Amino acid sequence: MKAIEAFSRQSYGGRAIVASLALGTLLSFGLASRASERAEAASLRVEATSTTLDWNAVAQAAGRIFVSGPRWTGFPGPSVALLEPGNRLRPFPDRAWNDWKPGLDARRKFVNVNALHVDAEGKLWVVDTGTPQFGGPPVAGGAKLVRLDAGTGEVIRIYLLGSEAAPAGTYIDDIRFNGAHAYLTDAGTGALLVLDIESGRCRRVLAGHPAVMARADRPIVIDGRILRDGKGQPLRINVDPLEVSPDGKVLYFGPLEGPWSQVPTAALDDASLPSERLAAQVTPWADLPPIGGSTMDPEGRLYFAALKDNTVYRRERDGRIVALLTDPRLHWADAPILIENRALWLPAAQLDRLPQFNLGKSAIQLPFALVSLKIAP
Repeated sequence: MKAIEAFSRQSYGGRAIVASLALGTLLSFGLASRASERAEAASLRVEATSTTLDWNAVAQAAGRIFVSGPRWTGFPGPSVALLEPGNRLRPFPDRAWNDWKPGLDARRKFVNVNALHVDAEGKLWVVDTGTPQFGGPPVAGGAKLVRLDAGTGEVIRIYLLGSEAAPAGTYIDDIRFNGAHAYLTDAGTGALLVLDIESGRCRRVLAGHPAVMARADRPIVIDGRILRDGKGQPLRINVDPLEVSPDGKVLYFGPLEGPWSQVPTAALDDASLPSERLAAQVTPWADLPPIGGSTMDPEGRLYFAALKDNTVYRRERDGRIVALLTDPRLHWADAPILIENRALWLPAAQLDRLPQFNLGKSAIQLPFALVSLKIAP
């Protein structure tokens, strides 16, 4: 993530990307009448706490729970950890991967982890932005994807993202999988990345397209105030969340601030498709508010944590939005996962309370909590 220049209205290949003002008002949060529905949900359960890791990602693989957090938050970590009984965090896959310092070879160490995700084979992927400072450039060999065996800790493959995939200003944010390809978001400069998993080739697409760029008219509002960067400007985060439809045919994506768009995965996967023809296939999908993270279930229902009101919502396939639970402990709840479609786990990162976004003073309320809530059918 990083602040970017103000973005004015542009167009989707000739079609104006102006989200309906009526819908924008409707979704300005509390989500008005459409979100007045409230599903049955159990009270929040604290699964784990930490004073050393500002976690913003959680994953389940091989019957184990993994957590991670970015280095720039200022907490000692580890960057990636296996959650063990007794609230213990064991560096994963080992301490060597988690002990990067300036000057060390970054190709086999975690520099700044922003996401975890599990592929269809149950392997754990770690997304390393390679940027030790917020908004800073990637260090040599730092921007990468690491695929691991979640049971043994074996490093299966390292995908180094060179300057073509991760140029200066890049912040590789998150990842999703679809057959032979993986899709990633660049929240820094604004682009999607398409990775051919077998060959390792990674292409940047839709760079600078309106659908991937944060808009000046959609500030991030938390606790009644606009979130600002270190220069006092409203923080804008380009394309950040993404999901693949259950049938694998559509990628949904958008800036952290919304709105979301959609594009056929067949178009993304076609390396021969001219950029203008790809851009022409991007269309609006959902006018969602600023969120910490999302996940999609096998029925295509989207779960997301809204930053403004510490609430977890579910977007039904017909577009209805249902509030599941509101709790102050869901402050900047990030990157949720569904465990056996019965429980939603969310790490509460409190990122807006870090000194970088809080006039140089920390407002973090320790410990950080990893929480869960049961999902009603």
